[in-house]
Amino acid sequence: MDFAADEDHRAIREGVRAVCKDFDDAYWRACDAEHRFPWDFYKAMAAGGWLGIAVPEEYGGGGRGITEASIVLEEVAASGAAMNGCSAIHLSVFGMNPVVKYGSPQMRETYLPRVASGDLHVAFGVTEPDSGTDTASLTTRARLDGDHYVVRGQKVWTSKAQDCEKVLLLVRTTPIEQCAKRTDGLTLLLADLQRPEVDIRPIPKAGRNAVASCEVRYDDLPVPVADRVGDEGMGFRYLLDGLNPERILIAAEALGIGRVAIRRAVDYANSRRVFGRPIGQNQGLAFPLAEAHMRLRAAELIVREAAWRYDQGLPCGEQANTAKFLASEAGHFAADRAMQTHGGFGYAKEYDVDRYWVESRLMKIAPISQEMVLNYVAEHVLGLPRSY
Repeated sequence: MDFAADEDHRAIREGVRAVCKDFDDAYWRACDAEHRFPWDFYKAMAAGGWLGIAVPEEYGGGGRGITEASIVLEEVAASGAAMNGCSAIHLSVFGMNPVVKYGSPQMRETYLPRVASGDLHVAFGVTEPDSGTDTASLTTRARLDGDHYVVRGQKVWTSKAQDCEKVLLLVRTTPIEQCAKRTDGLTLLLADLQRPEVDIRPIPKAGRNAVASCEVRYDDLPVPVADRVGDEGMGFRYLLDGLNPERILIAAEALGIGRVAIRRAVDYANSRRVFGRPIGQNQGLAFPLAEAHMRLRAAELIVREAAWRYDQGLPCGEQANTAKFLASEAGHFAADRAMQTHGGFGYAKEYDVDRYWVESRLMKIAPISQEMVLNYVAEHVLGLPRSY
């Protein structure tokens, strides 16, 4: 095993930091408070070529893997942008992977260069109000009508829907009762969002408010057959292929939030004096911060292994799920200890640790709950009976 620093990865970190330094705490605080999408940040990351880092070179991207994409998002989170910054670019960085792998040549040539340049903004529409994690039960339907599909249904928690031109939309094209397996008959479409047949309504939520999460209704939306990703009925398999990368990226973002939370806590603990000495001298505060640091370092190792295995084409389900679970736990533990270190000032917006606390808590729920990760490991790694 070689743990030497990779010079290329070091350069990526430094490049992302150079962009992020122009977007300080006040910027992210304002975007969150005003529910304002961070367009200036998004455009700066696009101009630096970071949005297209994992898009193949022939389509104008960097041609790099999930390892490099995870480093980009970790550094964005660690800059203080946290989930507001990461969610603004997450889908652009790796969300179009189904199109890269399964899209037609025409689809790849039409859309991937625009994603790499930042010109095309894409959302992801899978979750529905009544199905949740039970994706096979989704009810959004698409019927074929000549050279296009007609989509009718409802999605929920579609991030950035009001700011995106397109959405990768999972729909049912064959009734579930006609399918051999519940996961058959699902199709992935790259559909238009800003049309009269689409109703988009932001959901009021606890945090990460610079990036809206939306309820989206589709009322007979036409989608050209040319904008179908891969074969009809294979959408669930294409979706599964993207789950491991998504878990790896979320884990890297959790690491970044944990890093900035500890950094802020240590700075405060060194400067804040009570009873004539810095509060960081008290083991009751120092020890939990040291533990938070060690938890993050341990989680980082499995994140790196998961990303490496994915890029090498090796099975990585156990590693990706473990990375998501451990990094989410470690990131939130660090943010919670940062809140505790700040005491009452942790609740003051000016110190920013409240944002890290709320946004890191989200990562234990989305894009999949910790309990569902435990289900995966129990069944697929340990061989225990399926519980659902």
